[in-house]
Amino acid sequence: MEAIPRWAWTPITALAPVAWGTNYFVTHEFLPSGHSLYGAAIRALPAGLLLLAVRRELPRGSWWWKSLVLGVLNVGAFFVLIYLAAQLLPTSLASTVMATSPLVMMLIAWVLLAERPRPAHLAGAGVGLGGVCLMLLTGTASVDVRGVLASAAAMIMSSWGYVLAKRWSHQVEVLASTAWQLIAGGLLLLPLAVAIEGAPPALDAPAVLGFGYVTVVATAVAFAAWFAGLRHLPAGTVGLVGLLNPATGVLLGTLLAGEALTARQLCGLALVLTGILLGRPPGRRAGRGRTAAGSEGVRRRVRPPSARR
Repeated sequence: MEAIPRWAWTPITALAPVAWGTNYFVTHEFLPSGHSLYGAAIRALPAGLLLLAVRRELPRGSWWWKSLVLGVLNVGAFFVLIYLAAQLLPTSLASTVMATSPLVMMLIAWVLLAERPRPAHLAGAGVGLGGVCLMLLTGTASVDVRGVLASAAAMIMSSWGYVLAKRWSHQVEVLASTAWQLIAGGLLLLPLAVAIEGAPPALDAPAVLGFGYVTVVATAVAFAAWFAGLRHLPAGTVGLVGLLNPATGVLLGTLLAGEALTARQLCGLALVLTGILLGRPPGRRAGRGRTAAGSEGVRRRVRPPSARR
């Protein structure tokens, strides 16, 4: 993975929010309703086991408790809070609350990683959030304070989890740490599903295929791409790429569900894409310029013996 150029990590990371955006449609059309906790457990645990089968590496030392912490923040508690928010809020309002995640990730990364947010990142977060509001908010949705609190808690917890994953990412391979998080989160969700939802849902053929897609593409591949992006890109850039999640949901609703795409939503999509572009990392040319400048500085400081005479 280290041989991949830095500019390529942005489209690789984008696989995650695009896959998560398709998850709305697949869940609504193919998966059994009324079993959100079972759905989350079935999604997380097999995905983690799949990645573990690929990587074949168990946690060592401190990674036993780190995997549990990240599994709670990024998977287990996150999915539970999202489930509560979905029960209490319209999807549009819950998605808008989650769209504040880039700003929160930038602040947490500033504290934990000393990654000072660039002005372009801050501008991109503001523009992207405005675009999400244009796409999703109509002003007619009812507001339940409990749902807003659940959605905000999910956003804050996952933002902390993502930045912690970035902080610890250099210690182990990405596929391994992703597998451990998903397994820990899935094991946390399973007893909750049994206690709250009772018996697991009966699955027909479309549901099995839907869970197959959600497990492999929208969870195993998506989380691996997301955490790989966090390892190689600034947290602010990754957070802004995450705005593709609601944008994908809107586009899929238009293409597959026959929903009308309004001028307001088109303007919102344009703003989201603008925000993501503002947050992209510097290009290779700028990096080469800094490298050349640094090399020149070294040459000036370390003079050959003939120049010292």
